Amino acid sequence: MENPTRRLCFNLNGLMGGLIATVLLLAILFFLTSWDISVQKANAQNYYKIKDPQGLKFNSPDNAKHYELVK
Repeated sequence: MENPTRRLCFNLNGLMGGLIATVLLLAILFFLTSWDISVQKANAQNYYKIKDPQGLKFNSPDNAKHYELVK
């Protein structure tokens, strides 16, 4: 037997739970997409130049020394 003092608004199963989960996921998607677009707009004009292309090594942390930002 179910507890009669249990509030119905906290029962998040079934159709209402699916609707809340869908709205929450769409809100997260909208936030991350808008954040991604703003970061892309902020960094779209940051050009860089590779100083020594022959000195680049595959998957090396020293590769950061071989480029400079051009403003």
